[in-house]
Amino acid sequence: MVRQMARLATAVTLALMTPGALSAQATDRIGIPVGSFPPAVQIEDLDGEPVDLSAYVGQQPVLLEFWATWCEVCEELAPRMEAAHRRYGSQVEFLAISVAVNQTKRSIRRHLARHPMSYRVLWDTNGRATRAFEAPT
Repeated sequence: MVRQMARLATAVTLALMTPGALSAQATDRIGIPVGSFPPAVQIEDLDGEPVDLSAYVGQQPVLLEFWATWCEVCEELAPRMEAAHRRYGSQVEFLAISVAVNQTKRSIRRHLARHPMSYRVLWDTNGRATRAFEAPT
């Protein structure tokens, strides 16, 4: 079962990647290795309620998108993320983790009012998740 879940998460990730990104990732690791467990971190939802990311890790495949309203790559990736969520959302937990760089919860809410996401959006309080998952900048 764990192996099937890992394959599914890998398939979702590969479906989202562009050929250039795939070839670059083949030689350079970005973030923590697939299947590894990051340190437990607590961040917030957009209402300020605490969210413990360790509650998601190990339960089912999880796809984390470290995201910002000003990120051009995130904007380009958005239709693919939505399509992947429609296809795999019942099998994979999708979470958008908003980085706390040059944006606020208020600016994120405004953005989501114009460009809604079909999966949960969280706020990376003080960059805790970014560091724990070794998310690239």
